[in-house]
Amino acid sequence: MPDFPRARVAACGGLVAFVLIIGAGALAINRAAGRDGVMAQADPVVTPQAAVVRTVPPLRAAPAPAGLPKIDYWGAAAGFPADRAASSVQTVLEGLSPDRNLVVYDAEGGRPRAVLPPKISGMPVVVPIVERANGWVGVLLPTLNRRVGWIPDGGWTPSALRDQLIMKLSTHRLTWLRDGVRQAEWKVATGTERTPTPLGRTFVLGRTGTDGAAYAQLDALVLGSIPEHPAALAPSLRDGHTAIHAWYRPSALGRSTSNGCIRMSPAAQRTVLQQVKPGVVVHVIN
Repeated sequence: MPDFPRARVAACGGLVAFVLIIGAGALAINRAAGRDGVMAQADPVVTPQAAVVRTVPPLRAAPAPAGLPKIDYWGAAAGFPADRAASSVQTVLEGLSPDRNLVVYDAEGGRPRAVLPPKISGMPVVVPIVERANGWVGVLLPTLNRRVGWIPDGGWTPSALRDQLIMKLSTHRLTWLRDGVRQAEWKVATGTERTPTPLGRTFVLGRTGTDGAAYAQLDALVLGSIPEHPAALAPSLRDGHTAIHAWYRPSALGRSTSNGCIRMSPAAQRTVLQQVKPGVVVHVIN
């Protein structure tokens, strides 16, 4: 298991909750068992497509003032533009890994708003590149829903992204594609009307450990998205992230029962943990 600290995720239905525990500690979970919920329903093949390219006059990056807020697991700065293709299911082919703290702007040549670090809560950061414009890249941001930040060239390493996950809420089916070709599809549980799974594009931020038979002793994949309606959650979950994790009760799969997370069978969770890497885009659509 990778050496990531346990991170709070707004994941569980009913009274079960993840709670961030720094250092020693564990998550108290009811013990039970689960079984596989793999489905084999065909879905249209999604053709890989490069990031949207817009031609604008070259613009220099404005100097960053001291004291910019750092994007972390618990918060991110406001003022970033909306993802203009939030409902797209086109494959995102490339991400970037910060080599150092990167200043993130609200537009190409725009105002510096925040700092994106190389790691968040111990998880190496890979953010998907969804737009390009004359030396700048627009990336999906963590700890914000459906927001894009702009980064000039330099200070980061490109990372190829072959996979994508498409979460269709109306059918409770999660599809995994590689190079645009469907690899598997699973019946899963998603958020309730009061605590929905956030719509739009997000991405795999990293993985964190869990404890207890309810999660099949398997890690969770933490997503970049956060709860849409924090006030509807228990206080311990309001600052958490959504996630993809195993669930012990097969009867919950195919239903809207969680606090926003995607619950899978243990067998399905093992597959995504083995195959899906940080930076991979998760498209949540109706």
